[in-house]
Amino acid sequence: MADNLKERTAKGLLWGTINNGTAQVLNLVIGIFLARKLDATDYGIVGVLAIFGAIASSLQNCGLAPALINIKTPTHKDYNAVFWMNLSISMGLYVILFLSAPLIAAFFHQPCLVSVSRYMFLGLPIQALSIASGAYLMKNMMNREIAIIGIVSLALSGAVGILMAYQGFSYWSLVAQQLINVTCITLGRFYYVPWMPSLHIDLTPVKQMLGFSVKLMITSIVNALNFHVLTFVFGRFLPIQAVGYYAQANKWNNMAKTTISDAIGQVAQTVMVSVSDERDRDIRVFRKLMRFTAFLSFPALLGLALVSREFIILTIGEKWMDSILLLQILCIGGAFLPFYTLYQNLAISHGRSDIYMWYNIGQIVIQLAIVLLLYKLGIVAIVCASSAFIVLWLVAWHLVGYQLIGLRFTHLLMDTLPFLFVALAVMAATYVITMRIENLALLLALRILIAAVLYVGAMKLLQAKVMEETLQFLFKKKVSK
Repeated sequence: MADNLKERTAKGLLWGTINNGTAQVLNLVIGIFLARKLDATDYGIVGVLAIFGAIASSLQNCGLAPALINIKTPTHKDYNAVFWMNLSISMGLYVILFLSAPLIAAFFHQPCLVSVSRYMFLGLPIQALSIASGAYLMKNMMNREIAIIGIVSLALSGAVGILMAYQGFSYWSLVAQQLINVTCITLGRFYYVPWMPSLHIDLTPVKQMLGFSVKLMITSIVNALNFHVLTFVFGRFLPIQAVGYYAQANKWNNMAKTTISDAIGQVAQTVMVSVSDERDRDIRVFRKLMRFTAFLSFPALLGLALVSREFIILTIGEKWMDSILLLQILCIGGAFLPFYTLYQNLAISHGRSDIYMWYNIGQIVIQLAIVLLLYKLGIVAIVCASSAFIVLWLVAWHLVGYQLIGLRFTHLLMDTLPFLFVALAVMAATYVITMRIENLALLLALRILIAAVLYVGAMKLLQAKVMEETLQFLFKKKVSK
């Protein structure tokens, strides 16, 4: 049983990494083409709507997808009830947002948002059709299928978005890209999942899940507010171009962070549920996931901060230079965000959605306070304070680990600090070695190459077991217990 779980976890992490890695490469290519053709105003117009879509998505989900995953053996009746609940809520939300479009446009002083929002929010009912199917994929750790669906959907939607951008459709190309992406994901899930909804509607299972799922829904809404609050504030009080610069920087930071967070998130809850009754094993599994996260997150995000200037100028042009400093600051906080995913899934796997909810509420309250206190000082001040808070709030999340499984603070330090210090040393050494190079293309290539070589070399020198296990699995060798 232990070996089977270990193998499934390793395969899940591998396919999750492949999925997110490939998706981020595609996002990189698509983002470069779109950003070179579009401007900050286009991204700002679409960016200010993100908070409405994210909150509506949380409401239509109702936390039922994680609730399904948390059930040991969910039945057809459970999936069917969640399907019809999600679909009915999504239709009601779309009507509300459709009627609210003029108010949204007036709030941000952008008349075009009336039509843009009405089309963009069509993604909600389309997405609702496959929420239950998505939960089925994750519950059964069908990470290979998840990867195929995500990659194909992103490639098709990106191609259409790029084509429309080069045909002069401006921000409409971004709207179309999002709608096509969610449509392809929905179709892909129905193709791979051996389950279909039936017309026999019985919402009794939903009632049984609500005590758990409502807390997750509230937390999801809080997370959406937390993630999009800066864009929302900037859209109200600053020129729409400023929103575009921030959205561009946040997109690249989020791509790097999401590569790690989603790879971990696709297996974390399922694995932790399976060992939640075994305290000693629970700690071992969590710490291994912690080390794997640190092993990937620190070099990825700090490395992006190191190369952000040459990366932005070479890929999307000098017109986006105002995004460089924002990206560098965001990467510092972003390096710590994947750890949040672990602690959140730990709370959920132990049935403590209340802890998950209240910690995220506390986070958004403090984030809002930071924004309200500093917004007059400008974007840079807010982003600096927000990133610093993300780092400090990890200490608060660690209390969850201590409460649920007895995870000590020394465990957190032992599992993260070595990777952080090595990553910082590698980036500092790489900067010093390359600081006199003026050719941007050569500088970007050398910094990536030198940093990668130094980091891998340092891991081998320190005999980091997480890297050894990753390589052993990739080459089909037996992983030591």
